[in-house]
Amino acid sequence: MSRVSMIAATLAPLLMAASCSIGSSTDGPTSTPSPSPTGSEAGFTFAKTAHGSFSQPWAEAFLPGTKLLFITEKAGTMKFVDTANGRLGTVTGLPNVDYGGQGGLGDVAFLPGEEAKGTTARTIYLSWVEAGPSDTRGAVVGRGTLDCQQADECAISKLAVIWRQTPKVSGRGHYSHRIAFSPDGKYLFVTSGDRQKFDPAQDTTNTLGSVVRLNLDGTAAAGNPLEAKGSPSNQIWSWGHRNLLGVDFDAQGRLWEVEHGPAGGDELNLVRKGQNYGWPVRSNGDNYDGSDIPDHTADDGFAKPAISWTPVIAPGNMTFYSGDLFPGLKGDLLIAGLSSEAIVRVRIDGESAREVTRYPMDNRIRSVIEGPDGALWVLEDGSDGRLLELRPQ
Repeated sequence: MSRVSMIAATLAPLLMAASCSIGSSTDGPTSTPSPSPTGSEAGFTFAKTAHGSFSQPWAEAFLPGTKLLFITEKAGTMKFVDTANGRLGTVTGLPNVDYGGQGGLGDVAFLPGEEAKGTTARTIYLSWVEAGPSDTRGAVVGRGTLDCQQADECAISKLAVIWRQTPKVSGRGHYSHRIAFSPDGKYLFVTSGDRQKFDPAQDTTNTLGSVVRLNLDGTAAAGNPLEAKGSPSNQIWSWGHRNLLGVDFDAQGRLWEVEHGPAGGDELNLVRKGQNYGWPVRSNGDNYDGSDIPDHTADDGFAKPAISWTPVIAPGNMTFYSGDLFPGLKGDLLIAGLSSEAIVRVRIDGESAREVTRYPMDNRIRSVIEGPDGALWVLEDGSDGRLLELRPQ
């Protein structure tokens, strides 16, 4: 039996997940139990509660200090759900986006610490794809003010682009454009994919295939490893990446990212200042045409993944769990799986990692985040992707 067949046979019992009824965005929630994952470290089972569906949802974030969950839709719209009562609302003031392929409206994030102000106006960060000249395009990050004075509508004002992926290129893939704030709230980290152009990920005169570290206004942060080279090199924190769709800080304040490999070789990386992660010179996967890419080796001079996956999991996003609602889960990493149709649980051990188990979801999963009380909020991928609330069974 081949290695792929053996893995498929092992995972087959896990993939027989119970289905949930799909409700419209105005229906009440529906609930069904999830099957129990196997393995001694599974730790819990959960119940799924569906809270309506969304059109190509891409990212989600709670407004800090509230139970309002904001969800971006790739074509350029954003909605919010009051998770206390199920009320659905709309958001106005969104940018024009270049929609197509993997592009459109992307991530949403809120400036930490503002919940103490006791005001309805908060600083919001969005990422999206912007068109350029001659059929080129690239990711951008914008900052504005979100005001939610009305029960069913929030408005974004003063939205302005503060960072642009450099350069804009042709094609509609590998934008990445995930957003994370440093634990001290002083810096903005943005993932910038290689745009399916390969070699630019090794060229530090551009920001493709990199993680950038910025001030909150989008300017290059002092102390970046290549600041002496000027713009845009002075934005770069790490490089040699492919398509980075998950990024988060662990409890120790260390930055991690998960990225898509080619045919095999999805990888989780501990992101270190000034490190080169090897793409496209090294990968634990192969090119889609079957040609070989040399695997990472101890002496290749590149930073190594903490864990890699072949067959791939196709990550959508990731989050470190910090709550107490699920026994034994605190500190573990949860990765949304697209082709794997699962939530992949990873245990961090120093600078290495191992997969603990998978929670089958019976659908492509675009996003998983932690809610204010420790519940998990999950977005399915696709034109009718459900919002699911996961709680202990």
